[in-house]
Amino acid sequence: MALKDYHKKRKFDETSEPKGKTKKSKNQLIFVVQRHAATRLHYDFRLEMEGVLKSWAVPKGPSLNPQDKRLAMMVEDHPYDYKDFEGNIPEGNYGAGQVEIWDSGTYEPLEENSKLSDEKELLKELHTGSLKFILHGKKLKGEFALVKMKNTEDNAWLLIKHKDDFAESSYDAEENTSPKSLVTQFLEEKKSLKKSEKKKS
Repeated sequence: MALKDYHKKRKFDETSEPKGKTKKSKNQLIFVVQRHAATRLHYDFRLEMEGVLKSWAVPKGPSLNPQDKRLAMMVEDHPYDYKDFEGNIPEGNYGAGQVEIWDSGTYEPLEENSKLSDEKELLKELHTGSLKFILHGKKLKGEFALVKMKNTEDNAWLLIKHKDDFAESSYDAEENTSPKSLVTQFLEEKKSLKKSEKKKS
């Protein structure tokens, strides 16, 4: 069962995260990037495949600069319904902290001449450790690759932007975050709480 690890790690009587089942988009495959202030701030990069969201934690966030090779640690599959999840994961729960959607859209394989369906082509590339795809997001657009790192931990990948019309010479995901971000607010509150605790001690 694809979501066994996901369910095992969560207490659904405490967290508002979706239990979710395997589900598919009607037309095009979707992707979502969630900004997640947990123990450390990171970005969760998720691609729909086989009715679930294949997921990678990207510590520095995605980049539109082809020079940036972003470390992406593959984590457990998430349910399709997680694509809409925003909110707080309570203390004492796995991934406790604040989550918001940073970007979302549809995606497709870069390979045009494959005899396989889009999804089967992507699954084949996932298994070979070299995924090439086109993102149609609000922030992330154009060609990207996810490449599995050799001679490292099993789950270490690199998220890389290809050189195309959407590439930028300099890019910081944090600078492309809404000023009204609840995750930023959560981080600031956490910081001021730490400061006041230090003063007390």
